[in-house]
Amino acid sequence: MQVDIKEVEEVAKTLYIRALKLLPRDIKQGFDRLMREETSATGKTVLGTMVENIAVAERTKNLLCQDTGIPIYNVKIGKNVVLDGAAMKEAIRKGCARATTEHPLRSSVVHPITRKNEQTSCGIGVPVINIDFDERDETLEIEMIPKGSGSENGSFLQMLIPADGVGAVKRFVIDKVIECGGRVCPPTIVGVGIGGTSDVCMHLAKVAATRPLGSKCADEEGAKIEAQLSEAVNELGIGPQGLGGKSTAFRVHVEVAATHITMNPVAVNIQCHSARRASATITPGGIAFE
Repeated sequence: MQVDIKEVEEVAKTLYIRALKLLPRDIKQGFDRLMREETSATGKTVLGTMVENIAVAERTKNLLCQDTGIPIYNVKIGKNVVLDGAAMKEAIRKGCARATTEHPLRSSVVHPITRKNEQTSCGIGVPVINIDFDERDETLEIEMIPKGSGSENGSFLQMLIPADGVGAVKRFVIDKVIECGGRVCPPTIVGVGIGGTSDVCMHLAKVAATRPLGSKCADEEGAKIEAQLSEAVNELGIGPQGLGGKSTAFRVHVEVAATHITMNPVAVNIQCHSARRASATITPGGIAFE
């Protein structure tokens, strides 16, 4: 399959707008579950208001949140796909900028030192473009995630001592959820990376935080910690928007990687309740959006 680069640009543009306006089905189902399980009257009221705000935004075709975030594009290239990689990255960048200027969207991206805003949601190294490969034939998948700063500020890394074991990992995660409280717009998805190097660990936490609800860590030990931490964080009493209740997190997600014998990195990256993402699959049969 030969990929049309102009098609990639249009998809990148469309995905940014869709991600900002349409909340994924699994997150809506997550709200339904929390509403059923919440025992706090205040918590139920806050969740109800959040659900109504989502419905109003979608009904009126408005943004789910005013924060258009740092744009992240995750690309998976299947077998027998022919494309110019450099041209693809430039097409994604152009599509991101066009979504911002043509829609229009608020650009939240600035130079880290001068704080200059180009008003395109683009800058040095932004949009973030992650490229991977998979076994699907003649398939190119592009996922767009606008990562808001409120939850992105809930990012932490600690190089733990291996001898302190799993208990230290759990304490670190719980401590950071408590530290963030309501500042990360709960209910959240708490992404946890364990292992790798420091940079790999932070990336794992981001992958975990933006995974669909209902998915599970592929590693058996990671999956156990996921389940244990998911239960633990919802016993903290932080609740939706930090106003009290059981609904502190939809779920804790964990991703793991092998690491060095003398270190044990752990990272936390939190995704807010407006866990926005959109994806498109390009095949010889056309483009399918989700």
